[in-house]
Amino acid sequence: MGRPLRPRGKLLQEDARRHHRSLLLQQLFREGPASRADLARSSGLTRVTVSDLVGEMLAEGFLAELGAPAETRVGKPPTLVGLAPDSHHIIGLDLSETDRMSGAVVNLAGTVQARHEVHVDGAEGEQAVELVLGLAAQLMTMTDRPVLGVGVGSPGVVDAAGTVVDAPNLAWTDTPLAARLAEALHVPVFVANDANTAVLGEHTFGESGDGGLMVLRVGTGVGAGLVLGGSLLHGHLGAAGEIGHVVVDPAGERCACSRTGCLETLLAAPRLRRRVAEPGADGPAVLAEVGTRLGEVLAPVVAALNLHEIVLSGPAELLDGPLLDAADRTIRERTMPISSTGLAVRTSKLGEDVVVVGAAVLVLAGELGVS
Repeated sequence: MGRPLRPRGKLLQEDARRHHRSLLLQQLFREGPASRADLARSSGLTRVTVSDLVGEMLAEGFLAELGAPAETRVGKPPTLVGLAPDSHHIIGLDLSETDRMSGAVVNLAGTVQARHEVHVDGAEGEQAVELVLGLAAQLMTMTDRPVLGVGVGSPGVVDAAGTVVDAPNLAWTDTPLAARLAEALHVPVFVANDANTAVLGEHTFGESGDGGLMVLRVGTGVGAGLVLGGSLLHGHLGAAGEIGHVVVDPAGERCACSRTGCLETLLAAPRLRRRVAEPGADGPAVLAEVGTRLGEVLAPVVAALNLHEIVLSGPAELLDGPLLDAADRTIRERTMPISSTGLAVRTSKLGEDVVVVGAAVLVLAGELGVS
């Protein structure tokens, strides 16, 4: 069957209202406080519509009146309104680590208010789902503000409905994680691949530029998220960024995906830590070698997409130093100057919070239309 047409009538009016609210929230989210007249000019909406929507959002607590601007013109000064960042909180979960699942209470400005984590202890399948449910429920008790929703960054391939199609490291196949959480917690839930979640966090709150952005997430596995032209790249079947399963060493180790020598077998945090800790290993040399392999994989991507920033997200002691330097150098050696001029290769400004903050962006985008 084809996708049904959307119902006509009242629902379309509600959709238009929701879209108009999103326009105003996006303006305030990105540009800061503004008067109602300024919002009308920037959004193209009528002053009556803006006044009505602002009044509605003031009543809901999403906005607050902030008084008149410092430089007041002749006549009655306008009243500025702005986003009220602590009016609501968001629960963000990061399931990408090997040994633990972590989460945070995050406000509407992307600031972490409280944290909690649980140890995985080898949990897989349904047992791992129960751990996620418990972590989210505990975090819900750690805020006294209304919870706008729950966002989750999960390893593996995740579809648009929040079902984890395949996450080998957690032994999840077609696991309806968003539906399970929503049923248990009675709030909106949004689930995405952890690398996609990380790139949303970096793009929204991590001081990234305006060009193409790739965030390479290194944890239990390895994946990448890409923002191009201001939009998250999903790809065919939602599997864009599965760069961890590009084969780089056919004679290498067995990967969780059942193939041999994937990039993940070299770069995933547990394997990288093990290699660095082997007796007699030269840690910096091992990290530089892996960085060179990573650069070889990334160079064609940089050349094809003319990316502006590549951000490595994961354990700083592994990524920041010889590995980052070698990856940066190799990318530049293997691409034309026009491809790498102005390219920034760096670690995340958000550190270990990049996935939980990105998970909050999932909710901001899904519930308020801002990101």
